[in-house]
Amino acid sequence: MTEANIRYESPAEGVARITLARPDKHNAINPQMIYDVNAAFDRAVRDESVKVIILGADGRNFSAGHDIADTVADFQAATKANSPGVSSWSDFTEEYTHGWYAAEKETYLESARRWRNLSKPTICTVQGKCIAGALIFAWVCDIIIAAKDAQFSDPVVTFGVSGVEWLGHPWELGARKAKEFLFTSDMWNAEEAHRLGMVNHVVERDDLDEFALNMAIKIAGKPAFALKLAKEAVNKTLDIQGQANAIDQAFSLHHLCHNQNFREFGYGMDTSNLPKFASAPKKDG
Repeated sequence: MTEANIRYESPAEGVARITLARPDKHNAINPQMIYDVNAAFDRAVRDESVKVIILGADGRNFSAGHDIADTVADFQAATKANSPGVSSWSDFTEEYTHGWYAAEKETYLESARRWRNLSKPTICTVQGKCIAGALIFAWVCDIIIAAKDAQFSDPVVTFGVSGVEWLGHPWELGARKAKEFLFTSDMWNAEEAHRLGMVNHVVERDDLDEFALNMAIKIAGKPAFALKLAKEAVNKTLDIQGQANAIDQAFSLHHLCHNQNFREFGYGMDTSNLPKFASAPKKDG
């Protein structure tokens, strides 16, 4: 794990805490951060003394989402060099759709799926902005606790993409509100997220860590095997309802959008709304 990206702590008996630690970059998510979080989750799962895992973040914002400072080539190369093999996919640096699809499937989709299915209960604490790819980090956790200043958005439709790689929106918000969230790209506050059932609790910013830790300690007092099976029972219920298949098909549509944008703009997003790309020449890709 890279200390520049995350921090791993044991704040109480039975509890591990993983903290995103790029506050100067608003905890923007790059492949190395994802693999560092994955390694930290592995460490917590393999530690028999840990019964509950908290995922949080340093700084003003939980995360600004994907670090778009990385080029496509950088992202694919980083996936090839650093991926621990979360899925069975490979050939991450192949040209065109092949490599891009493989790298995103490995880094975003399958990592998210793995974290969602970790055997131990997970709690995510969110403060400030939680944008696009950052939603994935929160949504794959079992419980979300938000500070009153938390704000959530998935603006990627603005940039010509149907939604982030893990399309949990209908499951987190309900179908109609999911459409509104995607279509408008609006920023929704913690109270609205709580009203819709996406967030379990909303607390004062100064109380966020303590509230989450107290809940984690309470959960850690329960029998470990019962906790694991309770989590699996709920996740399996969602799978039977079709969540896993729906997210898989949405990922394919996500890449259809990418392919369209590469052909029109030479980049995975519609760059007409990104000032630094506005003058870039269009090309096939």
